Amino acid sequence: MSPLATNVKRDYYEVLQVTRTATDQEIKSSYRKLAMQYHPDRNPDNKDAEEQFKECSEAYAILSDSEKRAAYDRFGHAAVGGNGGFGGGGFDPNMVDISEIFSDMFGVGDLFGRGRGRTRAQRGADLREDITLEFEEAVFGLETEAKVRRHERCETCHGTGAAPGKAPVTCRKCAGRGQERFQQGFFSVSRTCSACGGAGQVITDPCTGCRGQGAVVKERVIQVKVPAGVEDGTRIRYSGQGEAGAHGGPAGDLYIVLHVKEHSFFEREGKDLFCVVPVSFAQAAIGADITIPTLEGDHKMHIPEGTQTGTQIKLRGKGVPVLNGHGKGDIFVQIKVQTPTKLNKRQKELLQELETGASVDNQPEKQSLMSKVKDMFS
Repeated sequence: MSPLATNVKRDYYEVLQVTRTATDQEIKSSYRKLAMQYHPDRNPDNKDAEEQFKECSEAYAILSDSEKRAAYDRFGHAAVGGNGGFGGGGFDPNMVDISEIFSDMFGVGDLFGRGRGRTRAQRGADLREDITLEFEEAVFGLETEAKVRRHERCETCHGTGAAPGKAPVTCRKCAGRGQERFQQGFFSVSRTCSACGGAGQVITDPCTGCRGQGAVVKERVIQVKVPAGVEDGTRIRYSGQGEAGAHGGPAGDLYIVLHVKEHSFFEREGKDLFCVVPVSFAQAAIGADITIPTLEGDHKMHIPEGTQTGTQIKLRGKGVPVLNGHGKGDIFVQIKVQTPTKLNKRQKELLQELETGASVDNQPEKQSLMSKVKDMFS
């Protein structure tokens, strides 16, 4: 049997399934859940569900109002109209504003016909263009161009969509309100007008230049300034360079997304660069000055005597400029000692003489964390 099958009104807290100490948010959340469960749109031709929807809506109308709730807590149903509720005249849906609660449930306007027409002017869509850069271009920056196809305001009709000398007329279907009203059970529902799309106006004499759209497609060349130090995936925003807005609305934005090619031997981490440089056994043993390439040209680097494989040498200020800042990162050069594989008799004799005077402990050692990191770049 339905809880409304008798003339005895249930306690409003019981109806909403909350305690008498429930907060306003708890009451609203519980009502939202129950209203979604019993809403007539979800229970067509179900009178019992419709009555339960009315009951929980009536309870919410009282408990969501602080003054009415206080009176109800003291005097019960007598404080809000006795057994009839709301002055004995039955539940009045206009006494509870549930449009905000149901708008996200059903995607409709105000449930009781109090909705407002949609604003005609609309912001244009954002656009995206991708540009691929060489590694050096991303490091030092450059100015380039991007071709963009976008909708722009029609110059013939100035964006109205109507032929010159004509103007949009009031939509007959919705009488300019931008919404249509439908009866849903005991209340009315407002939806966006299907004839005018919510604009409240229709174009009877469309512009021939844009076919009534108010915008035409054009290709533009946008000058793009890429700052020094950008990375792969960097986005540059150009405000107002996107699609034209509808009916006089503002244009959207243009986003330039940068893609950076890999370098032949440098690995980048933020503003720092990493590379591996091979040196001969002799250079590592007795030291040497070698020339290595950097992004700014050749650089002379000293290899200290007795340098071991994995040794890291820092070239300060030879890295990537700080994006939108000051200074540069560093280049970290990892030394990789090359062991000769083909030796003549004389070379072998020299190495044997070297081995005779060398003292090396061949006991295994635990690899340090730093060494593991360095190995990543070998």
